[in-house]
Amino acid sequence: MAHEVTGVIAAGKGAGTEVVAVLVPDPGPGEALVRVQACGVCHTDLHYREGGIGDDFPYLLGHEAAGVVDAVGPGAGGLQAGDFVILNWRAVCGQCRACLRGRPWYCFATRNATQQMTLADGTVLSPALGIGAFAEQTLVAAGQCTKVDPRVRPEVAGLLGCGVMAGLGAALNTGQVGRGDSVAVIGCGGVGGGALLGASLAGARKIIAVDVDDRKLRWAREFGATDVINSRETDPVAAIRELTGGNGADVVIEAIGQPETYRQAFYARDLAGTVVLAGVPTPDMRLDLPLLDVFGRGGSLKSSWYGDCLPSRDFPVLVDLHLQGRLPLEKFVSETIALDQVENAFAKMQRGEVLRSVVLL
Repeated sequence: MAHEVTGVIAAGKGAGTEVVAVLVPDPGPGEALVRVQACGVCHTDLHYREGGIGDDFPYLLGHEAAGVVDAVGPGAGGLQAGDFVILNWRAVCGQCRACLRGRPWYCFATRNATQQMTLADGTVLSPALGIGAFAEQTLVAAGQCTKVDPRVRPEVAGLLGCGVMAGLGAALNTGQVGRGDSVAVIGCGGVGGGALLGASLAGARKIIAVDVDDRKLRWAREFGATDVINSRETDPVAAIRELTGGNGADVVIEAIGQPETYRQAFYARDLAGTVVLAGVPTPDMRLDLPLLDVFGRGGSLKSSWYGDCLPSRDFPVLVDLHLQGRLPLEKFVSETIALDQVENAFAKMQRGEVLRSVVLL
């Protein structure tokens, strides 16, 4: 039986979002039907709307979500109706070469639901990141559901489904920030804020926030930044070096996804330090660096895909830290909105007015 729910779609490249009726099937083998309670408005959804990720329109947008399992199909791996879950887009397969080598956070065959959600006329929808959570219910692979403590507020829990986890993981997992390290984060939106928070949690001694927006730099202080740099007014490479004894930071996290800011991150890093690319570039972007500098400076250049997280490992721990008052995830929630306000939330996000607008359902 199909469930008719309300959802938000992007019908075509660059077109505004639409609130429409969506048909969601009952779960089949290895699938789960989830009643969405909250879903963050993420830059990735905007990329989908603008055709920056693919052209499989129409897209059912939304992916940074939490909710309650309504029903499961056979082989759901211990998941059951009533479980409170965070949705994730890394449902590891357990069988690919990454999983078999004990590196499931690099899984090359992550799972999505097999059945398709559609419009009322039968048009097949492409769910964003295999989730499609700007809807009252969505159908996902059971492995895309990570059970966490139900005491956490849904609008906070859902943030771990994408952007905030990407930032936290860039610091904790990919950058492996350690006690006493110096860290610089370029770009202080949701991902960058998560990286600052992760660096603070890891015990970094100096945490430098870089952005062109003083409002975001004020937010950065709340996430643990010890120093802030407005790169519209100051050369960030020189400023980072000055703040680190002339050496550069041990770990520099680029949370924008632009060639120019990546070059800044590269030259603001200490010799043998680490650069982490957490921002998402577009397909047309190219990077030009002198190969001799790449060779001569040593260290590591890494990319962080979803914060190199393993949801089954990371989400429950991070939720517990939040409930203990040690991880202030609630600071990322700028506003809560209804489904029909997603388009307006995109505009606010582009103007830099919010860290996260979160849809409550």
